[in-house]
Amino acid sequence: MFKGDAAAGPDLDVVSHGVEQTRRLGAHLGHRLQASDLVLLVGDFGSGKTSFTQGIAQGLGVDSRYVNSPTFTLVNEYTGGRERLAHIDLYRLEGEEQVATLGLEDYLGGPGVTVIEWPEAAVPWLPPDYLLVRFAYLNETKRTLRFWAYGSRYSDLLHKFTQEAYGV
Repeated sequence: MFKGDAAAGPDLDVVSHGVEQTRRLGAHLGHRLQASDLVLLVGDFGSGKTSFTQGIAQGLGVDSRYVNSPTFTLVNEYTGGRERLAHIDLYRLEGEEQVATLGLEDYLGGPGVTVIEWPEAAVPWLPPDYLLVRFAYLNETKRTLRFWAYGSRYSDLLHKFTQEAYGV
């Protein structure tokens, strides 16, 4: 799957107590994201991936009211903030052949920030450095968000995110 995420514990483990807190966490991260950053979101339906992305959009200065899951369109691009946001959802793609036709290379490492939901099928195309966030249900309103930072850029990003979000 993703390098090391099963072997090593997360770099940060957070409990969100509701949708608004999940969005706020995304906004804190969005404040710190910059061009060519890649954030991978893994989790079941309804676990908070799109809410977190709405927060990222807000943190980038993008009007988050229009951010929704691109399940049927595969890619939504949002502009108007300090960085373009590409929100990609690979759930409906079946296998690497379909991912290959998406043009993912246009987004990875390119201008703007890229967020990918259901990134498992894209593993062969992913760069070695990224931020991985796993979402899981605790109960009807609470979710865990577990963060893995791959590469020095993302380790530094996660450290600054922790300081901004929690003052630690």
